[in-house]
Amino acid sequence: MTDHLLPILRAATEVILSRPGLREQGHDIERFTAENRRLVVDALLRVPALRGRLRRDLRIHRDQPDLKALATLLLSPDDRVVRAGLRLVGQLGREEATRSTLRKRHQEKLHELRSRLETAKGRHEHAERALQSAKGTLIEAEKRAEELDTQMAALQRRLQDPRILASTLLAALQRVPDPADEGSETRDPRNLQAEPQERSVPPLVLAAQAAGIAPEDLTTALQAIVTPPQPLSAASRVAVTGERRLRVHPLGGADEIGGSCVLVEAGATRLLVDAGLRPGDPALPPRHIDQAMAGSIHAVVVTHAHTDHCGYIPALVECLPDLRIIATSETTALMPRTWADSAKLMGERERLHRRWGADSEVLYRRDAVEAAAQRCEEVPFGAVRRIGDITVELFPAGHILGAAGVVIQAGDQRVVITGDISGFRQETVDGYSIPDSAREADLLVMESTCCAEDHDSRETRVLDLIRAVEEIYTAGGRVLIPAFALGRAQELAMIMRRRLPHVPVLLDGMAADVTSSFERITADLPSPLHILGESVSRARRPSDLDLFVSGVVITTSGMLSGGPAVQWASRILPEPRSALFLSGYQDEESPGARLLKLVEAQASHLSVDDHGVEKSIPLRARVEMMRFSAHADKRGLLDIADEVGAHEIMIVHGLRHRQRAFAKVLEVRGHTPVATGQWDGR
Repeated sequence: MTDHLLPILRAATEVILSRPGLREQGHDIERFTAENRRLVVDALLRVPALRGRLRRDLRIHRDQPDLKALATLLLSPDDRVVRAGLRLVGQLGREEATRSTLRKRHQEKLHELRSRLETAKGRHEHAERALQSAKGTLIEAEKRAEELDTQMAALQRRLQDPRILASTLLAALQRVPDPADEGSETRDPRNLQAEPQERSVPPLVLAAQAAGIAPEDLTTALQAIVTPPQPLSAASRVAVTGERRLRVHPLGGADEIGGSCVLVEAGATRLLVDAGLRPGDPALPPRHIDQAMAGSIHAVVVTHAHTDHCGYIPALVECLPDLRIIATSETTALMPRTWADSAKLMGERERLHRRWGADSEVLYRRDAVEAAAQRCEEVPFGAVRRIGDITVELFPAGHILGAAGVVIQAGDQRVVITGDISGFRQETVDGYSIPDSAREADLLVMESTCCAEDHDSRETRVLDLIRAVEEIYTAGGRVLIPAFALGRAQELAMIMRRRLPHVPVLLDGMAADVTSSFERITADLPSPLHILGESVSRARRPSDLDLFVSGVVITTSGMLSGGPAVQWASRILPEPRSALFLSGYQDEESPGARLLKLVEAQASHLSVDDHGVEKSIPLRARVEMMRFSAHADKRGLLDIADEVGAHEIMIVHGLRHRQRAFAKVLEVRGHTPVATGQWDGR
C-alpha cells in the first residue's frame, strides 16, 4: 500500500532532528519517522514555522503531481487547510487499505481457483486417458468378438458339412503323435534322428482294427465322403479331357516377393498352390490370377498362413463356393485370423477413401472370410490327398508354425513346391524335413527370397540382438521391434523371455492376438508353446505408450506401414536413449526401408502415414536392422536342391537379378534351372 504522506513526514523529521539537542543524538531519520509518526504529524499541524521551512526547502519533481498537491494542502499557512488535508490523507489511506485487502483476497481466491483448475485439468486428463484406454480395450474386445463370431460361424458351417467333417476326421486319424521332447534346444533342426525312435501307432490303424477293416479301406471310405466319385455318362467315359501330365505355371510371386500363386494342372484337374496378396496400398491379387479364373479350380493347397501366400483365398471362395482349401491343421487355424485382419484393413481403407470422396473397392469382406474358413481341410504331414487326377502330400518346411512344402503327383510325374522354407531350428518350429516321395522329382519349384545372402548362424544373430537390447535397457531406454504378426513376433518374444528374463516385454496389436493363437494351437502337443507370462505381457494402449518407459515392445507392422508400430515409433524414435530394431524383410517402398535410408543419410525426421494422417517423427533414437530371416539362405537353398535332387529346378519368390545369379550357381552344382514360366513336364 502506498504511503502518500511519508515523503513530507520524512522531510519534517529531518528538520526536527536538526535542532540543537537532537542533532547530537544521531537518530536515524527513517526509523524516527516510523516510530514517532504521530508526533511528527502533530508538529506539522501545530508549528506553522515548520510548515514554512518545508515549503521553502522541500524539493518535488515534476513527475510527482500527486505529492505536490498533497504538500500544498499540508504545508499551507492556514491550519484549517492542513486539518482538511490530513483528513483527506486518512480517507485515502483507509480506501487504499480496503483496496489492498480486497486485492489480497482476490489474489488468494484466484490462486485457489487456479489450483482447483489445475486439479480439474489433471482429473480431466486422467479421465481422458482412462477413456482412451477404455476405447482401445473396447476396440480390441470388439475385434476379438468379431473374430470369434467369424470362427464360430465357420465352425457351425463346418459341423454341418459332411465332407469337412470327414476330412477333419481323416486328418485326426492319420496324424501320428510326436514323441515328447524337452524344447527347441534338444530337437534336431530338420527332424532327423541319429537313431530311429519308437513312434506311437497311428490312430487310423487303431480305428481300423476296432472296426475290423483294413486301414486302407477306412481311408478310402472317408476319402469318398470328402471327394464323392462322380457318376460317368456313356459319353463322358470316352471323352478326352486332357493329357495326364503335370503342367506348372507361376501366376504370382515368380520374380517378385508377394502374391505367391502357382497353377498346377493334370488332365482335367486344376489346382493352385497358394493365393496370396501383393503388398501395397491397396493390397492386390496375384499378378496373373485371371489366367486361373479362366477355367475351373478344384482346390488351393496353402503352404502357410502368411498373407502373401494365403491372403487372396476368401476372394476365390466368393467366386468358387465349392473350392477345397487344403493345409496343415496349424495353418487352417491361423488363416481365418489373417483373413479377418486383411478384411478389416481393406474396410478401413474403403471408409477413409469415401470420406475424402475417392473410390475404393475391397477384395472381400467378413462373410467371405467365414465362407473360406468353412472350406478349410486339415491334412497332416505325410498324408496323401487326391484331388481329381492329382495327389498332394505335405511335408514340414520350417519357416513358421504349420508351414509346409508340397509333393504333387500325377501318374509317374512329381513336382515339389517348397513354399517358404528354412532348415534351422527356431524357438517356435523346427526346420524342413524332405520326404522320400520328394526325392528325384521331375521339378523342384523353390523359393529364392535369400538366394543371394549368406546368413550368420542363428545363434550369432540372437546374441547380437540380446546384447543390443541389454545395452539400451541398462541405459534406461526402450526398444521397439516392428515384427510380422505371424511367426517373427512370437520368435522374438520367446528369445527375450528365455535369454533376457529380467527385461519386460510387451506384445501389441495383431502380434499379441496371434501369440494367443500359437499357444492355443499347440496346447495339446507334447511341447506346447508358452509365450505370454512372466516377463512377456500384452500392451495396454494408449496408457503404455507413455507409461512403459523401459523394456521391449514387439508389434505390427513389420515394415512400419501401419498398426501400433507407428504409434510406438512416434514416441520412441525421438528418444536418444531408446532404439528401433527392424527384424525382417523391408519392401523397397515401405516406411521401414525409408527409415534405414534416412538414418544412413543422417536425416532429422521420418514421415509416416497413420490411418490417413501424415506424421513427422524426429529421429534421435538408435536405428538398426537386426535381420531374423525365417528363409533359407544361399547355402540352405543349395542343400535343399541337393537333397531333393530334382531333374529340373524352377526358382520363384525372389528378385529377378538375384535369381539369375543363383541359377548360375545351381548350374555349377550340376542342377538344371528352367525358366520361371510354364513347365509342361515333357
